[in-house]
Amino acid sequence: MSDVIPSSLRRYCSSRVQEMPDNQIVAVADLARHDASVVRLWIGEGDLPTPAYIKQAAMDALEGDDTRYSYSQGLPELRQALSDYHRRHWQVDVAADRFCVSIGGMNAVTMAMQAILDEGSEVIMPTPAWPNARQMIEIVGGVNVPVAFDFHPDGSIELDLEKLFAAVTDRTRAIFINSPSNPTGWRMPLEDMTRLRDFCRDKGLWIVADEVYNHFVYDKGVDDSKGPAASFLQICEPQDRLLVTNTFSKNWCMTGWRAGWVTFPQGMDQLFARLCQYNTTGVAPFVQRACIAALEQGDDFIAHQVKRCQASRDILVEGLTALDSVTVFSPQGTFYLFFKVHGLDGSSLDTAKRILREAKVGVAPGSAFGPEGEDYLRICFAIDPELAREALDRLVPFLSALADAPQGATV
Repeated sequence: MSDVIPSSLRRYCSSRVQEMPDNQIVAVADLARHDASVVRLWIGEGDLPTPAYIKQAAMDALEGDDTRYSYSQGLPELRQALSDYHRRHWQVDVAADRFCVSIGGMNAVTMAMQAILDEGSEVIMPTPAWPNARQMIEIVGGVNVPVAFDFHPDGSIELDLEKLFAAVTDRTRAIFINSPSNPTGWRMPLEDMTRLRDFCRDKGLWIVADEVYNHFVYDKGVDDSKGPAASFLQICEPQDRLLVTNTFSKNWCMTGWRAGWVTFPQGMDQLFARLCQYNTTGVAPFVQRACIAALEQGDDFIAHQVKRCQASRDILVEGLTALDSVTVFSPQGTFYLFFKVHGLDGSSLDTAKRILREAKVGVAPGSAFGPEGEDYLRICFAIDPELAREALDRLVPFLSALADAPQGATV
């Protein structure tokens, strides 16, 4: 928004950045970040602390003065640990030199877009979608082309591949897929992943796959497995036009550590080395030592988190589904619950602020994820099941009263 810059400076600042919308999730969270009475379900992070062995690895590195510049793409030991991690969980061999360590998942997406986009390049993205990825396309000069998910009255979500393919033009450079998806919890069927791979091979397009939530899957999902979700790395060759972004934030409760990675095709290591050098000059080495510990010792912690999320998910889905005024899209993956509130009098942002003010529950407005998310809300259920019950006890009366109130009335 151009009015965030003083008029005396506006003409001298980037018009592209000035026109960026504010992040609505942050706008809600900033209203009550330090209010201990609020049940905080707005931002995508778990409520558990980082495991002790991860913190200890960082402290040991600090004590050993491992605080200097290091390899731009990441420590060789960390890149090998990433290779071992993928082999262990997805039975796929990805060479260590195909990984680039990043400053969190956001920097991973940034470098992926910088690597492939020119001014005016189009990226097709199913929506509602994570706002940071949408905006990063614009920041680097690309054009975001949204293709809406199909939301069905029975609470199911589908992505129509024919609509996705029809959106391709001669300016299209990539298709961005986040599966399991933030905010919807949708999970791409393996059959559709294969169709998309074949289409992109035929058209000379990139797939940019954000696979941050692959471990967070529930029930027997769309590929008939309990988890983790399928990765595009399992169905693509090392030379395919595939970039996979990921982060240490979610699996190991390391959101504040700011570490992630990109997996790129064989032979692009020097390009990503340049991007690292000119974007960040690499990730702090003591943080990378903590990441190695997470990869090598953290499988049990991931399983514990997923089991805990499953319990909280079930509590919230059951409780909200009982409301006639709410349509719940039961997530197949991630740790987000996306639900539609019928008959809203006002925007989803206004509703999120009212819920915060009156019910003391922090939720994310659906409009934060694009205009297709209006009338929806998102809650993060990476929380203790008892806290999920508390959130439900606060949300149900509010949503029930909201549905019963005359238009224009205040609950």
